[in-house]
Order: sequence, then structure tokens, then C-alpha cells
Amino acid sequence: MQKFVKAIEKINYWLIILLPFSVGIAPAIANSIIGVMICAFLLEKSIRREKLFSVSLPVIVFGVFMIIGALSFINSVNIHDSLKGMTKLLKFLMIFLVCRGSIKDKPHFKRIAIAVACAISFIGIDALWQIFTGKDFIHGNSIQGAIGIARATASFPGCNGLGVYLTALTPFIAGLALFCPQPSAKLFFTLAALIGSAGVYLSLSRGAGIGLFIAVFFLGLIKKSKFIISILILLLLIYPFVMPKNIKDWAKNANYNPIILLTDEVRVGIYRNTLHMIARHPFIGVGINTFSRTYGEYRTAEVEAANPTADGYYAHNNFLHMAGEMGLLGLGVFMIFLLVTLRSIWISFRRYTDPFLKACAISVFAAIIAYLINGLTETSLYYSRIVMIFWFLIGLGLALRDGIDGSESKKEY
Repeated sequence: MQKFVKAIEKINYWLIILLPFSVGIAPAIANSIIGVMICAFLLEKSIRREKLFSVSLPVIVFGVFMIIGALSFINSVNIHDSLKGMTKLLKFLMIFLVCRGSIKDKPHFKRIAIAVACAISFIGIDALWQIFTGKDFIHGNSIQGAIGIARATASFPGCNGLGVYLTALTPFIAGLALFCPQPSAKLFFTLAALIGSAGVYLSLSRGAGIGLFIAVFFLGLIKKSKFIISILILLLLIYPFVMPKNIKDWAKNANYNPIILLTDEVRVGIYRNTLHMIARHPFIGVGINTFSRTYGEYRTAEVEAANPTADGYYAHNNFLHMAGEMGLLGLGVFMIFLLVTLRSIWISFRRYTDPFLKACAISVFAAIIAYLINGLTETSLYYSRIVMIFWFLIGLGLALRDGIDGSESKKEY
């Protein structure tokens, strides 16, 4: 029996390493890996007769978040859809619990970091290949376009999906490139981060680009790297002069309106309609996982006259979408969950003395921030394929919180 439990542990050990790579390849592979991870984790805990998880503030807050999700059933127009929403929350909970409970030593973190670097390099190269050939080499996806400019999707069905994926993981590798002391590791992670960044640019996803930029700028400030900060400021100053003519013309036609430039006119209309939805159901929303089903009911004549939108839209903003489905109460609890989780990761960064684990902590912190910034213009917490990366990052952060290799970060906080 002891050998059987060890085998289960080893399975989860490698599946966690493969998870971020699998998300970039195909959703079926990623979901299969997650399913086996969860089953193996539950089986191991059952055989050992251990608690499923240790109680901590992030887990408690997430539990409250799930309770609010259940309360939102009161306003749900489709109980079946809302039950699916609760199933998704349970899946997210299990992803970060499995990662938190299974990552226990520095070698495991190193292998995860190498796998993530390989994943963003592979997808970034696929994006470059797609731009030059018109097809990606994983699924044969055709290149997409907007305002006459080619946009890469790589193995994802849309450009913004590629942007979300790479923006979630590239800051993690960029942080390791900045903070790892070993020259060989620094070179490896730097090359991977540059390829991932190129993929983000080729997606032409504005939210992804802004999220990545702010995350790397933040890492440069923490590292006190004058070189990184100077390069980023220089890029910011130069880009308006070297950007493609089509983008310049589009910006001019939008009268350089910053809101339109960051989103677009249709999304602004969706945001206004979503605010109307929230005003009608401010406390517990219209029901978890029913936003797109009910969106059409909350379109206003004023908004539709200026920016017509169709039924079935997502909010294209994580926070508005969540407030629409689960009310301001649900959004507020989720924000508390983010704050306590990020605080835990930040304290881990301050307390670790091991250079690699310290680098991992600040890099995970930056990656989560990048994902959330991107979520201001995308409903990335509701992309079924990519959202698992977010909860994977949460799991990494909470594993660091609980302590690796018996470090001093094991202390409760």
C-alpha cells in the first residue's frame, strides 16, 4: 500500500509539471490531466486518512465565495447552468488545493519553471510560425486579422486567448530571469520570456500587452533594475512613432479616446449594459454562470442606439462579469480572496532566503497581477480552457505560503 501511495504522489508530481504545457496544446488534454490530478489527490488522502486540506484564510474566503455562488441560485433563470457554475468553482478549488498540497520541495518548483518556460517558448514559436506561414503547426489554425493587420492565435481559437495564456505565464518566467542568480538559468529564462513576449505582441491583444508591460515593470522596480525600467520606458516612448500605420489610422479615427483605444466601442456598450444588470440585482446577481443567457434582458435603448450588441455576450471584464452573476457581495468576497492570497505570496517573498524560491514567489505574484490586469478588458476568468492557468498560479503561490523544504516561510501568517 505504501508503494501504491508513492506511485500516486509521483503521478501528481509530473502531472502538475505538465499542466501549463497541456493548456497550450489542447483543452481535452488539459482537462484529462486535471481530472487525474484530482482523483489521485483524493485517493491519496483517503488511503492515508488525512484531511483534504489544512484550514487557512484563503481557503476559508474561497469557501464563502462558493456559498455566495449558491445563494445566487435565487435569481438564476437556469438552475442547470448555475449547477455547472458551482461545479466549475469546485474544480478551481481542487486545482489550487492539489497544487498547494503536492508541491513540497525546490526541485519540483524548478521542474515546473522549466516546463512553463518550454510551454511559452513553444507557443510563442508557433505564433511566429503562424504569422509567416498563415497556419499554426499544432492545430493548423488560420491566422486572423483586424484593421488590416495579421493577428496570431497559435494553438488557440482566438487572438485574445493566446494573449491571455502568454500574459499569465510570461511574467513568471521574466521574474525568474531577473531574480535567478545562476547565469545559465538567467539566460534560459530570458530567452523564453522574450519569445513569450513576442507571442503577446503578435496577438495584438491590448489587455494582454498592458498586463505584461505592467508586470515586468513591477518586477524591474522590485529588482531595482535601471536597465529593465529604462528599456520599458524607452519602448513606451518609441512605439507611437513605429507602430503600424493601420493602428495609427485606427487611433486617429477613434479621436485618441483612451477608453476606446483600450477596449472598443462595442465593449464600452457591453460595460454599460452590465452596469444596468448590476443595478437591477446588486447583491447576489442574476445567478452564477448565467450572464450570457440573461445579458439580452439588460440591454438599454440608449446604449443599443449608439453601440448595438447581440444576445449571449460575456462582459469582457472579469470584475463586471462577476458582479453581474454573483452581485457586489460575490465580487467583494473574491477581491478579499485575491488580497489575502497576494498578501501571503508577498510575505513569502519577503521571508524566503533561498534565491530561487524568493524569485518564484515574486514571479508568481507578478503573473497573477498580469492576469488580473488583462481581465479588465477580457473575461479571462471565464475562459474554460485558460482559466485553469490562473488557479494553477494561485496553487503555486499557496504552496510557497505553506513553505518549501521546511523554510522559515512555513510559519503561519
